[in-house]
Amino acid sequence: MFNNLSSLPAYLASRRSGKPRDMVAPGPDADQLDALLRLAMRTPDHGKLFPWRFVKIDDRKAFAALLEKAFLADNPDARPAQIEAAIAPAHMAPALVLLLYAPQPSAKIPLWEQQLSVGAVGMNLLHAAHVFNFVAGWITGWASYSPVVRDAICTGDEQIAGLFYIGSAGQPLEERPRPDPAQIVRNWP
Repeated sequence: MFNNLSSLPAYLASRRSGKPRDMVAPGPDADQLDALLRLAMRTPDHGKLFPWRFVKIDDRKAFAALLEKAFLADNPDARPAQIEAAIAPAHMAPALVLLLYAPQPSAKIPLWEQQLSVGAVGMNLLHAAHVFNFVAGWITGWASYSPVVRDAICTGDEQIAGLFYIGSAGQPLEERPRPDPAQIVRNWP
């Protein structure tokens, strides 16, 4: 992992998101996935509310069937090729975990702070996968917003914050454009 702390900036700079469709085996085994989730949970969480949940998708055929049902609810006249494309995410990458936003009642901690904590958990999961020498990708897309998928996966006020795919890179990862700090960082006063 790290020989010394001076290598940490370079290591963090080397993290890339992978495209789920390009991920191959091996992915994390059950113990590794549990370790990744434990690391992800080490996140800022004002009030210790834990406003997030994880759902490990073990049965990909069942998840594909759920995606098909959800897609057809909104697209009853869909062609077979459209249905196949809609359920393809169920079969991508060796591991699939859904991150849920689970807002908690609090007189002191506003919902927007809880949402920030969910985002921090998601980023920690991406970093944890990188530490374990896996590649990961955080995707939302139509399934994250589908009422049919939400009703099948979530309880109460939970919402799907994203689908996290974890595996090994099947091809080189691409560097994406990064913002110019001069355009987004300012000093005050």
